[in-house]
Amino acid sequence: MSSLITSLSALIELSVAPVFLLAGIAGFLNVMSGRLGRISDRVRVAERHVHTLTDDDEAKRMRREEILVLWRRVKAINWAIGLCVSSGLMVCSVIMSLFAGELWHINLRLLVVTLFVLAMGLLIMSLLVFLAEVRLATRTINIVRTIR
Repeated sequence: MSSLITSLSALIELSVAPVFLLAGIAGFLNVMSGRLGRISDRVRVAERHVHTLTDDDEAKRMRREEILVLWRRVKAINWAIGLCVSSGLMVCSVIMSLFAGELWHINLRLLVVTLFVLAMGLLIMSLLVFLAEVRLATRTINIVRTIR
């Protein structure tokens, strides 16, 4: 019984780092979902505004420049969220593998390392896509200035 408690204590210490990583991923998801909500609101406003325009050339330009960029931003942030969620799932799998390996006395070190590297790769891709969305947002600000 004493060795089980010692082993479990060491396992919990080992799994604390991935849990903190999971909390960080949750923070990124919170930021990205907030941005998605703001982009969606902006798309609705821009599409309503297009319908009130009387000049066809101006309406076409707004559709082509602002609304299309906004929809690209929606797609980018959706990808970033999907990659971030996948990273979180991999971190959860790391934690589960640590406990399963200890519980059933199976050597899952290679699986744990693979899942962790995969989680980091997905997180990096998510942050890169998020950066691309931020750059699109900056471009959208410049487009809106030239349209209005």
